[in-house]
Amino acid sequence: MDLDMYQRCAQYTKGEVPAQIVFKNAKIVNVFTGEIITGDIAVAEGIIVGIGEYKGLVEKDMTGKYICPGFIDAHLHLESTLLTPAELVSAASRCGTTTFIADPHESANVSGLAGVDYILQQTENCRANVYVMMPSCVPATAVDDNGCTITAEEMKPYLQNKRILGLGEVMDYVSVVCSDPEMHKKLHLFERRIRDGHAPDLSDSDLQAYAMAGIETEHEASTFEYAMKERRNGMTILIREGSAARNVEAIVKGIVENGISTEGFCFCTDDKHIQDILQEGHIDHNVRKSIRLGLDPMTAIQMATIHPAKCYGLKDVGAIAPGYQADLIVLDDLNTIQVEEVYYKGEKIQKSETVEKAECPKELKNTVHIKDFSKNRLRLPLTNETHVIELVDGQILTKDKKIRTEAGTEFQADREYQKIAVVERHKGTGKVGVGIVGGYGIKHGAIASSVSHDSHNIIVVGDNDEDMELAVNELIKSQGGYSVVSDHEVFDTLPLPIMGLMSDDGFQEIDSKMKRMKQKAQEMGVSKGIDPFITLSFMALTVIPEIRITPRGVYCVKENTFYK
Repeated sequence: MDLDMYQRCAQYTKGEVPAQIVFKNAKIVNVFTGEIITGDIAVAEGIIVGIGEYKGLVEKDMTGKYICPGFIDAHLHLESTLLTPAELVSAASRCGTTTFIADPHESANVSGLAGVDYILQQTENCRANVYVMMPSCVPATAVDDNGCTITAEEMKPYLQNKRILGLGEVMDYVSVVCSDPEMHKKLHLFERRIRDGHAPDLSDSDLQAYAMAGIETEHEASTFEYAMKERRNGMTILIREGSAARNVEAIVKGIVENGISTEGFCFCTDDKHIQDILQEGHIDHNVRKSIRLGLDPMTAIQMATIHPAKCYGLKDVGAIAPGYQADLIVLDDLNTIQVEEVYYKGEKIQKSETVEKAECPKELKNTVHIKDFSKNRLRLPLTNETHVIELVDGQILTKDKKIRTEAGTEFQADREYQKIAVVERHKGTGKVGVGIVGGYGIKHGAIASSVSHDSHNIIVVGDNDEDMELAVNELIKSQGGYSVVSDHEVFDTLPLPIMGLMSDDGFQEIDSKMKRMKQKAQEMGVSKGIDPFITLSFMALTVIPEIRITPRGVYCVKENTFYK
């Protein structure tokens, strides 16, 4: 705050001039002390200028209402919501999230720095605080076939952007612990800023080496035990609750039952579809669920506000105190966390707000490059022993399951096992990897997606090659999206023409189609514990244990090798 602004604000604070707006008689949630303080909140020029007893040009009676700081999503991929960034921010802010820390590595893996620039430009004028972490692993690993590569040298100009907070999730832990020079150039470049982690299921020694490299956060913990192992190494745990990976229950239960301090714990969504945000909420859902699991409401609110603010060095958000930005949530009750009103810089966010549609560069809408794809590319000859990608309900982890098969025969899907394939779509290489998946459950059809982390090639699952072929060709035609094929006919397709990741048709259209397509997927046998689209999209992510499918074939994560 410069001197001129301080002098103006001090007049409001001292009561010499009426504040622009005053929230009267509120129950103020003080996240510093854990107290509820009854009083007024005076706001001017978008910041909180005083707490106590104030007069304002506009006064709002908040008798009986709680006011807490706006929530912070400590780690998310805006692209995973399927909306354009500005529209997602608008929708999620109505749930009380006023600060977003986004990692645009989905866009970057498709379109490189142009993808990063797109996220920055699209969120420049949002009515929320949107910060960006510089994608660290583009591609995620050396075995991935993605669209672009980003080097440490290319990252340097972005250090001047005040909205770039640090280095995005470092997914390639092998490069970290094995002292890969290029990876350590990136870590060194951001040594004075926060560096996010991504380290599921590491051994004790590898996790310590990973933390020693200066990586400070981690959001892949799916159990309380592993979260505590990371916490003991000094890492801040971002407890994730997305559409496919739901970790709040396991970790918060452990915190409550063991009486663990939550100082080093925050909340994030990571990857969450707009349909799930509209249905259950955003970070407010994490807070509500934690309270239902026995966490004290004040503690849960601190994990959604001041803890992530401190973790990411955001000194003017996450609390209600003089000098902090007036990002406020009005609640009727602390136990239910039903958001009644949301204010950004002291201005109310209207539930009916519309977002002006921003133009997308043409080159970001032509990113699916596949020629002459046919079902002949989906043949899967068997050996005596075959590795199956076994899904885990409510998680994005997989199990490496071995089954006996008859060598020399072709795989035929049944009720237990279906075929899964990934088709390279960036450079027209013609690579197609084919494998077997268990636990998905689809019958009489196929589902395809151009969202497949993190390289975002086309991934398809089905019980017959004809429907899988039809689903892939449908996405080639639409330049990306989700497609459901049933009994040799396209049931429906949700086009995602922006890098094959996002739609600019608006969340009402997306929500309507997604409901219809998800319902159809469940009718086709997809397990209820499996999100038919998001779970599928993670089956190609080569940094999540234990086994994945890529355009190069079936990949064992732990052994860093492909199965023949």
